[in-house]
Amino acid sequence: MSGATGRVAVVGGGLAGTSAALRLADRGWEVTLLETRQRLGGAAYSFQRGAMSVDTGQHVLLRCYREYSDLLARMGVGDRVHQQPRLDITVLRPDGRPGRLRRSARGPAAWQVLGALARYRLLTPAERMGVVRAAARLRTVDPADPAADAETLGHWLRRHGQRARAVDRLWALLCVAALNLSPADASLALMARVMRTGLLGEVAAGDLAYPAVPLSALHDGPARRLLQRRGVRCRTGERVTHIDAGSAGLVVRTDSAEIEAAGVVVAVPHRHASRLVPPGACPDRERWKGLGSSPIVNVHLHYDRAVTNHHLAAAVDSPVQWLFDRTHAAGVDGQYLVVSLSAADEQIGQPARELLATQRQALERLFPAARDARVLDAFVTREPHATFRQRAGSAPLRPPATTRWPGLVLAGAWTGTGWPDTMEGAVRSGNRAADLLGSPATTRQLTEPRP
Repeated sequence: MSGATGRVAVVGGGLAGTSAALRLADRGWEVTLLETRQRLGGAAYSFQRGAMSVDTGQHVLLRCYREYSDLLARMGVGDRVHQQPRLDITVLRPDGRPGRLRRSARGPAAWQVLGALARYRLLTPAERMGVVRAAARLRTVDPADPAADAETLGHWLRRHGQRARAVDRLWALLCVAALNLSPADASLALMARVMRTGLLGEVAAGDLAYPAVPLSALHDGPARRLLQRRGVRCRTGERVTHIDAGSAGLVVRTDSAEIEAAGVVVAVPHRHASRLVPPGACPDRERWKGLGSSPIVNVHLHYDRAVTNHHLAAAVDSPVQWLFDRTHAAGVDGQYLVVSLSAADEQIGQPARELLATQRQALERLFPAARDARVLDAFVTREPHATFRQRAGSAPLRPPATTRWPGLVLAGAWTGTGWPDTMEGAVRSGNRAADLLGSPATTRQLTEPRP
């Protein structure tokens, strides 16, 4: 299998696979990227519904997503993300008295965010001070501590004096958005990572951004063009069925071909990776299934006129969780709003007509102008496996990038990155996998016979 020397196969064309393929090409590998779908981008993509471009899910980015931002910049689409100048979240209520989480413009990072919590008027002054104290304590939690991963955020909050209203109106708002799970189930360690890295670390690290264009305009076409320029062969519509050991490398088998390679990056979701990765490479691969899935449901309402001036907002005391105005990105007139429902275990199987009725009524309570507006289109999209289930005790189930076979590495936001299941985590995992393979000139052991 001398032809395998210098060749790497990347299985999966999501953000992890794309970033791995690019870095491997930079290191001198001959790279083939294999993707089952006809497009790149993984779960973060768009589709057409008539004249409307619809994202499968809504994504909020933090300024600390540096490796993802670097990938966008390299693909030439770094300017297609709307970046807030500083963290600023309007939190709506049906009574018309919203709250606001806004970072101040002066002082050290932690004080700017703690000040935003102290000014959050949806809580009483005493509750705000309690929240500030808890946030300061959360900053000291080590995300790498196994004890922190074993504890739920909800349990930790109770231990630190957080009452139900503070949890419902603040902590749950942040936790559900960040981890796609309620505080009662979510890993304390992962929430500590979010708070320490995104909100209480560098001054601007937690400033929000969101795509100004459809997701496929960020992740599909631009990725294809850049990969082609870097010499990566993209084979979409190509399903990988097996990965086997060869006499001098690895063999990737698809529905229509066999590819000999010195190295392979498996960059697919854990439920697929557990079937693809050979047991000899990862004897404990069945444990990955224990990571499970957390769903997200999106409710889409296209009105004939503008009903709100909010481009991004959260809500409490309402069936609405997070609200996005995607009118411009979708390329339509009127106003196109998307309600994103994370930790949607109850809603994932609910009939669309019920979801639409509930959310339409909830939006009319939040925005009285919606009562007189005509709904031009209304539909529901569902992501049953939006993220792995980022619950307490999940860290031991997340494998490292390495396997027992030197030439076979893993990538994906579900692997042991130490980060939550985000686009940043996916890109970091792809870069890490590529770094482990190194370059053809320095990794001769990859072509040694496998057991």
